[in-house]
Amino acid sequence: MECAGKGSRTPCGGGPPTRLCQRCRAVAYCSLSHQVSHWSVHKSECKRLEQQMKRADVLNDFPFTFTQEATQIQGTKCSFLTRHGVHCLGMWKCECSCGVSAISFDDSRLADGWNLPSELCPCTGPSSPIHKRLTTWKDYCEWRCIPLYSPAALLLHWPLTVYQAIQLAILQGLLPEISNELRIHYLGPEKELLQLPVFGELRALFPGVRMHIDLVGPAVPNHRDGEQINLSYAQCNQTDCLCKDSVNNHKESRTTSDPCTVTLQLHAGCYHDCYRELAKDSFPHIILAPNAGIAAYTSWLPTLELIKEIKVPAIFSDYCEEASYLAACCIGSATGTAAKIQIQMNPFRQPLRVEESALFLPCYSNCFLFGL
Repeated sequence: MECAGKGSRTPCGGGPPTRLCQRCRAVAYCSLSHQVSHWSVHKSECKRLEQQMKRADVLNDFPFTFTQEATQIQGTKCSFLTRHGVHCLGMWKCECSCGVSAISFDDSRLADGWNLPSELCPCTGPSSPIHKRLTTWKDYCEWRCIPLYSPAALLLHWPLTVYQAIQLAILQGLLPEISNELRIHYLGPEKELLQLPVFGELRALFPGVRMHIDLVGPAVPNHRDGEQINLSYAQCNQTDCLCKDSVNNHKESRTTSDPCTVTLQLHAGCYHDCYRELAKDSFPHIILAPNAGIAAYTSWLPTLELIKEIKVPAIFSDYCEEASYLAACCIGSATGTAAKIQIQMNPFRQPLRVEESALFLPCYSNCFLFGL
C-alpha cells in the first residue's frame, strides 16, 4: 500500500505508510507532514470512506472454510494457492503475480481445465436443475455439490457474476425473462482470457439457453480477433471421470458449425470502435463490464456515450465500493443519466482479497455491481 500523500512536494520516507487517518482508517501516510498536506484532498472523501469501512465485516464474510486466510491482509496469494495445490497450474496461473509474469494474453489458448479432482469442481452438468434463484455462494455450492473447502470459487466468480448481473437486470425490468437465447457484449476482458473454460458453467446456470458472448477489449490479441469458441464444462484432473467420456462433447472447439449452449467470440479493440461492425451480427440483450475501472481510464468516455445512444442495459462491476462510487459519478457526468441499478455488493465476488490495494477498504474482484 502506498502513502495517500504520495506525489506531495516532499518525497515519502522509507518504509510502508503506517500513519492511519484516525477518522476513516481507510488511508495511511508515511509521515505527519504528508497527512497534513493531503487533508485538502482527503477531507472531501474521508466521511464517505468512513462509512464504507463500516461495511468491511460484511464484505469479508464468506461461507468457505478458508475465508479467514483468504481475506486477511497478511500472507500472499502464492502461499494460499500453494496450500490448495493449484499454484501456477492451468487457469490458476494468473491468480498470482509470479504466474502472470510467466504468461501473456498472446498465449491465452484455453487452459487444461480445473486441475482439481471431480468432487471439488463442476466438471459435469448439475444433478438437479435450479429450483430457486441463487443468492449466495452457499446456495450455489449446495446445488452443485461442491464442498466449502474447494478453491473453485476463486475462478467461478466470473460466470456467477454474469449470472448475478443478468438476474439484477431482470429484477429491475431492464431485461425481459430469458426464453431460449441470450446475447451478451462483455467489455474489457483481461484475466478472463486466460480462464475462458470456467465460463462453461453458464451452461448449468442458464439451462436450455443459447448464449453468445462477444468479448471485446484491447487485451484480446490481434491474431485471435474473430476467434469463436464453443464451450462445455471445464474438466477435472481425474482420468476416469465422466467428464472425459466424450472428447468431442467435453473439449473446447473452435469451429462455428457445431451447436453449443455457450459460444464465445473474441474481438480485439475498444468497444466504441468495434460496435458498429459487431452489432450487424450480434445486437446485445445486455452489456457487461466486469472490474471496469471506469474512473481510472478516460477511454471509457466514448464507450459510455455509445451505451447511452444504443439504449442497451449495461452492468458494471468494480473492486471496491469507492471505485464503484467514482465510476457511478463518471457515468452520470458522461451520460447525464442516473444509475438504474444502484451500487450493491455482489454476493458472488471472488473470495480472495486483492493484494496491493490503494486503500484499506476490502477489495475483491467483482466486488460491487451497478448499472445503467
